[in-house]
Amino acid sequence: MYKVWLQINKKAIKNNIAAIRRLITLQTELWSVVKSNAYGHGLVLFAKLAQKFGVDGFCVDSVVEGEKLRKNGIVKPILVLGPTLPQLYGTAAKFNLIVTVSNTEALRALIKSKAKPDFHIKIDTGMHRQGFYPEDLLKVIRNFKFKIRNSLKGVYTHFASAKDINYPSFTEYQFSNFRGAVEILEKVGFKNLKKHVAATGGTLVGKKYHLDMVRVGIGLYGLWPSRELEAQLNDKIKLAPVLSWHALVSEVKKIRRGEYIGYDLIERVDRDSQIAVVPIGYWHGLPRALSSVGEVWLGKKKCRILGRVSMDLIVIEVTGCRCRVGERVSFVPTEIAQKLGASHYEIITRINPLIKKIVK
Repeated sequence: MYKVWLQINKKAIKNNIAAIRRLITLQTELWSVVKSNAYGHGLVLFAKLAQKFGVDGFCVDSVVEGEKLRKNGIVKPILVLGPTLPQLYGTAAKFNLIVTVSNTEALRALIKSKAKPDFHIKIDTGMHRQGFYPEDLLKVIRNFKFKIRNSLKGVYTHFASAKDINYPSFTEYQFSNFRGAVEILEKVGFKNLKKHVAATGGTLVGKKYHLDMVRVGIGLYGLWPSRELEAQLNDKIKLAPVLSWHALVSEVKKIRRGEYIGYDLIERVDRDSQIAVVPIGYWHGLPRALSSVGEVWLGKKKCRILGRVSMDLIVIEVTGCRCRVGERVSFVPTEIAQKLGASHYEIITRINPLIKKIVK
């Protein structure tokens, strides 16, 4: 029924949740990071399956994502990782969303808001994105302590380079800074905050980083946060890719030696060839940078993309293959990323969210 589609493997989701569960204790909660359309896997679709298979909570980027999950039956706790506009604090409170506060301006705005959602405070321990510096935290908390004591529920940070078991020095530096920030909060009376530092990388690197909860994104989608961790742990932890990406051949034809293919005449065949047209392009999220260099799978054979990747079409070399209209062509995000020297995070999150997703 579909010329381009994504297949979502629910058994792989269950497998990956179980694999991460085996790494953490019963006391550590597993929160599924479903921000950015669940890394291209479908926000509501993936969250419903993850809730069914027993995660303890969800992390999203925005109140908009959190509200959408609530309206679609997600009842587990939801933490908004990204910044929240002050005018959305009321919406966050209405839908029982936990927001992140990472600067004084946001904290003042939350205090002034009529509806005050619960929040976690974020600490900048060395990554230098969102977060209060530990050395500024005592002054901030003393100034606002009595105004936030009922809504401050957690404290967290984010590691910049927890991607290699053999090189933990910067992660340790950040973890030490985080513990210092926690001590400050505890000294002024906030002793029961939920503490978390580990995304997928930190979760895999060491148990000491698990604390009260872990925020696992890429691992639950069956992909590794780094090649180093995959090489170090692949024999111990079995992750199964959740998403596969497919399209159907719409046309097969022969062209003569010396003829050009596609826009701008960048490809000219040097032999009589057979080509296939596949109705997928950069609108769907297939990078234009794959023009003349990308490869796709036709059954068990790799076929090169010829000429430009167009908005909605590509042409592939199928000379010597048994290829007919209706044959399935598959695209592997990790292979695409490797070919382009890019991140597989980028490839999967840029897949067009309008593409049909089929759960199997």
